[in-house]
Amino acid sequence: MLYDWGYDGDSAGVARVVSAYGDYFHIVCDEGEGIARTKKGAYFRREGAIRPTTGDFVRIAWNPHGESRILETLPRRSEFTRADPSSGGRRSQTVAVNFDHLLFLMSANLNFSVRRLERFLALGRNTRAEVVAVITKCDLAERFGEDYAAEAIRHANGVRVLRISSITGEGLDQIREMAAPRRTLALVGSSGVGKSSLVNALAGEDWMPTLETREWDDKGRHTTTERELVKLPSGALVIDTPGMREIGMWEADTGIGDAFADIEALFGKCRFSDCRHETEGGCAVKAALENGTLDQARWQAYLKLKAESAREAAAMERFRRSATHRFRS
Repeated sequence: MLYDWGYDGDSAGVARVVSAYGDYFHIVCDEGEGIARTKKGAYFRREGAIRPTTGDFVRIAWNPHGESRILETLPRRSEFTRADPSSGGRRSQTVAVNFDHLLFLMSANLNFSVRRLERFLALGRNTRAEVVAVITKCDLAERFGEDYAAEAIRHANGVRVLRISSITGEGLDQIREMAAPRRTLALVGSSGVGKSSLVNALAGEDWMPTLETREWDDKGRHTTTERELVKLPSGALVIDTPGMREIGMWEADTGIGDAFADIEALFGKCRFSDCRHETEGGCAVKAALENGTLDQARWQAYLKLKAESAREAAAMERFRRSATHRFRS
C-alpha cells in the first residue's frame, strides 16, 4: 500500500503523512490509515529531529486500536521552504516536501507578477525537484489582452512554463504527463489562482472546494486552509497548499544565482574583480543596462532579492547566537 504512496524502500514500520493538524497527523501505511502523534519529549530531544509535515515519510509504532506514535521523520528527497512571515526572518516555514514536480501557479490576470515569479524561482531551484511555472485561467487571456505566458518565459531563465485552463482544458494534458502513478506534484501560489480547480480537473470530479474570485484581479478567499496530500485516480499524488500572500526568501543565495544566471554571468566580465557595479569603469553590468541587453527592473529585482536574503540570513544568525547565549547562561 505504501508503495502506491511513493515509497520505494522497505515499508515495514513506515508511513506517509497525508495531513497535519497541530500535534495530530493523518497517516497512511501498509496496515491502513490512522492518526499518529509525536511523543514530544523523546522525539524532539533527538539530535536533528524534524517536525513532520504533509508529504513526509515517517517511522512509526503502529497502533491498530488508537493513536500511533511517530518515532522519526525520514530524510526528505525534496523540500520547498520560505521565510516564516511571522518570525521576522528567524525561522523557515516548510511548505511542501517529497515531491517530484513543484508547480508555481499564477493566473492570467492582475495576479500575474514577474517579480513574484523571479522570487519563487530563486527558492524553487533549491528544492532538488523539477520546477514548473504554470499560468492558469488562460481562457481569460484574450479579455485582458496580455500574453502572460510569453512574459513568464522571458523571465524564467530556462524553467518550463505552461499555459493551462481548467475551464477549456488547455494545457492539462501536459500536467497529466507529470501526474504519473506514484509521482508527487506540489502546487503553490496565491489564493484564488486555481490550485484546487486544477486538482479537480486532474481528478475528473470536484474533490476540492473552490470559491468564486473577482476575475479582473483574482482576489478571493482561501479555499485550501491546510496542506493536504491527495491521491488521484491516475495514481499520482498531489500536495495542495494554502494560498501564499508572500514568498519570503530563506537561505536562497544559490537559487538566486541560478534564477539570475544571466546577470551573474556579467560579473566575470567586469574590468575589476571587486566591481560593485555602481560607478566603476569597465563594468559589464552598467554596459548591459545602458545598451538595453539587461532590463533595469530585472537588475533591481536581483539586488532586492540578494539584499533580502542577506538580511534574513543575518537575522537568523543573530537569533542563533542569542539562543546559544541563553542556553549557555
